[in-house]
Amino acid sequence: MAPLPPPVPLRAMIGPSVILAGLSIGSGELVLWPRLTAEFGFQVFWAAWIGVTLQFFLNLEITRWSLATGESAVTGFVRLSRVFGPTFFLCGTIPWIWPGWATGAATFVAWQTALPVTPLAVGGLVLCGLVLSVGPVVYRTLELLQLVLVSTIFVFLGALAWLVVGADDVSALAQGALQVGSVPDGIDLPLFLGALAFAGAGGTVNLAQSNYVKDKGYGMGRFAGRITSPFTGREEAVSEIGTVFPGSEEDLARWRVWWRRANAEHFLSFWVLCVGSLALLCLLAHALLPPGAPVSRDLGFIADQAAALEARLGGWARTVFLAAGVAVMLSTELALLDAVSRVAADLLRAGPLRGSARWSASRLYFALVWGLIAFGGLVLPLGWNQPLALLVTSSALNAGVMFVYAGLLLVLNLRTFRGPLRPGVLRTAALAGCVAFYGGFSVLTLWRELAKLAGGGP
Repeated sequence: MAPLPPPVPLRAMIGPSVILAGLSIGSGELVLWPRLTAEFGFQVFWAAWIGVTLQFFLNLEITRWSLATGESAVTGFVRLSRVFGPTFFLCGTIPWIWPGWATGAATFVAWQTALPVTPLAVGGLVLCGLVLSVGPVVYRTLELLQLVLVSTIFVFLGALAWLVVGADDVSALAQGALQVGSVPDGIDLPLFLGALAFAGAGGTVNLAQSNYVKDKGYGMGRFAGRITSPFTGREEAVSEIGTVFPGSEEDLARWRVWWRRANAEHFLSFWVLCVGSLALLCLLAHALLPPGAPVSRDLGFIADQAAALEARLGGWARTVFLAAGVAVMLSTELALLDAVSRVAADLLRAGPLRGSARWSASRLYFALVWGLIAFGGLVLPLGWNQPLALLVTSSALNAGVMFVYAGLLLVLNLRTFRGPLRPGVLRTAALAGCVAFYGGFSVLTLWRELAKLAGGGP
């Protein structure tokens, strides 16, 4: 047992939520929501900002656990029942092993260079692995890169939006944001469900917020240790078992400051960035693609946007747009490899490899990172290289996973914490809303897809 460390200034806490925002921009924001906008206008934009808001509360409950205990949320789930160890290991890896993001980046490069997609995608995966391997402390490398990439992406997209988006586009977005509950006929439910899950980081990668909070040194995470490179770093002792602070008056006063600043950091670095990027990319799609026109298959609608920019502003606009797309996709693939490997390593260390001297957290992490890269390198040449299909499959699977762990988080935090540490009425209602929101849409999508199979429909 140790006292809760003194709070640090808000500016020193910036980082964990930027990484999650970087994960968000490359899936729902760049691909899924603009595609829905191209097909249906802003009729479902209400679901985008509601999805980000629900993830805001969901991520803060993940933060609460790690800030107060120094443990990851998945370790807390294993405390509830050991069955959640293998369950979340499978749920946290299978939906994410398909390299749709590296494939998307490679596709954009291929449009400009005519180079083959598959070797480019494999090269992108290897590049991400090397980046994660060379920095002494993995979190610091990832945080710095995501700060640079996310800032660059916003500058590029903001400049393009300033040049092509009109007042009518902004007005349509505002109206769509208020049409809560409107779901147009003919919408592809798996695509819509995936977009709901990826309005924000999405799926089990949200659980990596625990690891980022720990590695950044929030609260009791300061005592947990960090994942370091086996090549350039010095290994630190990483504890899966948390440290409980005594709960003195000084501890509780510090907790209130930590919690207030964690909320502010997540609002500014996650909610604002995610809603802002969603709005920018959907506005661009709405302004560039003719309303009511057929939408090109796969990522063709992004090629259509690039062509429209070239026609309006010149070749430089096409290049900037596609370069931003490459940065978005690679930043997501980079953070995704990291997040999935962190969560899986925690689950292995909390379960079958608990107490193993050979398989430290850092060794497990890097084995998983390069294992995911090797898997991607194997499946891409076999034809699994359709980025939109890969993203929709991954996102739809993850929506069901979010339904499960939102409920577990609610049980875990209400059962564990008392007094100022306990979730209040608003937080409890928000997590219950996550369970209903993701669970309801998951069941509806499954029901519709089973009905299609039974009826022999498309």
